[in-house]
Amino acid sequence: MALVIALNKGRIFKEVLPILEQCNVVLDEDPNNSRKLVFDSVDKFHKIVVVRGADVPAYVENGIADIGITGKDTILECDSSLGFYELLDLQIGICRISVAGLAGQKEPERGLRIATKFPKITREHYEKMSNEVSLIKLSGALEIAPLLGLSDVIVDIVESGNTLKANGLEERLKLVDISARLIVNRASMKTKYSEIQNLTKGLSRVLSLS
Repeated sequence: MALVIALNKGRIFKEVLPILEQCNVVLDEDPNNSRKLVFDSVDKFHKIVVVRGADVPAYVENGIADIGITGKDTILECDSSLGFYELLDLQIGICRISVAGLAGQKEPERGLRIATKFPKITREHYEKMSNEVSLIKLSGALEIAPLLGLSDVIVDIVESGNTLKANGLEERLKLVDISARLIVNRASMKTKYSEIQNLTKGLSRVLSLS
């Protein structure tokens, strides 16, 4: 039975495919020329499922995929009973989740309004600080929220920080470092142990993690 791997669309998919190929997981057709979301491998020992990043943990937890590769932010944000193991930090897709606000503008002492795509991560951080805040869940570009007065600050993914600067914002506090992680379904870890270990060792070798 094939080992099913869930990958999220976009940056991680593009970065992980060449790495998987070095582990002899080669798709049977070019995904750049296909609208398919499920691919077989040339050797038929693997199957790649392409899903939204936020959905990777759900596919793995429910056993649809044996393995998933997604960002640490997705893992932290998902409302999951953790029916999976986080097995490997691939050390790609490196970035961070940070608090940012308008440059030179102080935050209010009370009633801080925060726009974010990451309400769970944000809420847990401010609860630890015993700060009462108001969260505004957004799905688009967060940088305009402080500019238009919707929020005082944002909590968002930051890579270079150039987008923040271009919109008059400054990074104030890093909450957590983010990178791509390999997660494994708990049951699959028992039933497909050898296959999972072989792939994990291959990824570690290619990425020089061991």
